[in-house]
Amino acid sequence: MAARCVMVLGTTSGAGKSWLATALCRWYARQGLRVAPFKAQNMSNNARVVPARSDADHGGEIGSAQYFQALAARAVPDVRMNPLLLKPERDTASQVILMGEVHEALTRTPWRERSAMVWPRIAEAFDSLAADHDVVVLEGAGSPAEINLMASDIVNLRMACHADARCLLVTDIDRGGAFAHLYGTWALIPEADRARLSGFVLNRFRGDASLLAPGPEQLQGLTGVPTVATLPMWWQHGLPEEDGVFDDRPSGDRSAGGLTVAVVAYPRISNLDEFQPLKKVPGLRLVWARTPEALAGADWIVLPGSKATASDLAWLRAQGLDRAIAAHATAGGRVLGICGGLQMLGEALVDPHGIDGNAPGLGLLPLVTVFAREKTVRLRRTRFEAVSGPWSALAQVPLAGYEIHHGQTGAHPQLAAQGRPVLADELGWQNTAGNVLGLYLHGLFEDAGVVRALFGAQVPTLDATFDGLADYIDRHFAPGVLAGLIDP
Repeated sequence: MAARCVMVLGTTSGAGKSWLATALCRWYARQGLRVAPFKAQNMSNNARVVPARSDADHGGEIGSAQYFQALAARAVPDVRMNPLLLKPERDTASQVILMGEVHEALTRTPWRERSAMVWPRIAEAFDSLAADHDVVVLEGAGSPAEINLMASDIVNLRMACHADARCLLVTDIDRGGAFAHLYGTWALIPEADRARLSGFVLNRFRGDASLLAPGPEQLQGLTGVPTVATLPMWWQHGLPEEDGVFDDRPSGDRSAGGLTVAVVAYPRISNLDEFQPLKKVPGLRLVWARTPEALAGADWIVLPGSKATASDLAWLRAQGLDRAIAAHATAGGRVLGICGGLQMLGEALVDPHGIDGNAPGLGLLPLVTVFAREKTVRLRRTRFEAVSGPWSALAQVPLAGYEIHHGQTGAHPQLAAQGRPVLADELGWQNTAGNVLGLYLHGLFEDAGVVRALFGAQVPTLDATFDGLADYIDRHFAPGVLAGLIDP
């Protein structure tokens, strides 16, 4: 292993591990170093498709956080950066993605048994990655001090030990109890692992930092670990939240001539990170909708991806959202369905293999979706050809994106025979009025050409966002700490 390793641990989920790891990736990359991110196991329904590195590596899915971290590191994303991805389907079950591909046997294996089975592949992926880079920035999951899980935890302390990593422990001070969280985490982890803690980080601080004294000094006296950064509250860092609609307040102000875009936030929403660019469009108001009232006044309604389409469709009906969406479409309002959202817009979901579930669709497009055993996972570079009506601004616009779906969708044969047409394009399907559009391609709003075509706007690039993150930690970490973490 050639790389020097820095690891970001957290006192809780949502403490700020992912964005801090992303910032570190860009900070070290700007020092002229070859940098890669790594998270042994991620649990998220936000995933990206990455290309194969060789014939032996088929590419596939990794967590979105590691995808963005790789871009921040100026590295090509690959499956070694997140060898194990768990995609929750229910509260007690997840689909297991190992080295980019669905692993049905592991999906059926109990969690504690699974850890021992996957560790050799995780260690192999990390060792290969470390051999190719100067620095690896690792991210933990949840807390390293979950004593009921510690024996089978393969993403926190075991990984820190394997990588011989210097660790930062970050906590969300805005939640309250930050010093107790830090001290309690330190106290519960084994003594040998405490020596890996190089610094505490207080995240999302509001107010006068001088009022923290003498807390950091007292905490260092108790643990021997210094507080190396106090990071002020920063809502607009520019990265999407990893695991859910974490901050679901409406974003943006609807100005004259602007739009309100309502994204339906069902329980198993997936790939929601692809809507992050909409938060940056001038004059656009983005709303996360869970009730019919939240759709009132929306210009667009978006049905996003789902990890459990039939279940989320049942939830949508229970909230009365189906009637609100139908009324919006009947009135000529724009409706966009992406992946699972496309499937919901059709007439029926058919599940012969027990993949997702059978269900009647919303009936806004004359389509039927059949769930196949094999998952379609691919990158695409393409363009809209025949798209028309309210979406005609997209015609001939080149774009790049990705597909992740079990469903295979086509025209409903009986309705087609009755003469009810659907306008099919290279990318998707429209109703005859043209206001309802469904497609499988994720990443539409991440394409600068699409944003210009739809909104006439430029939004900040991801690269500018990454540089902003690196500048931010450079200002707020104690001098010399970031460089010192990778000193020999």
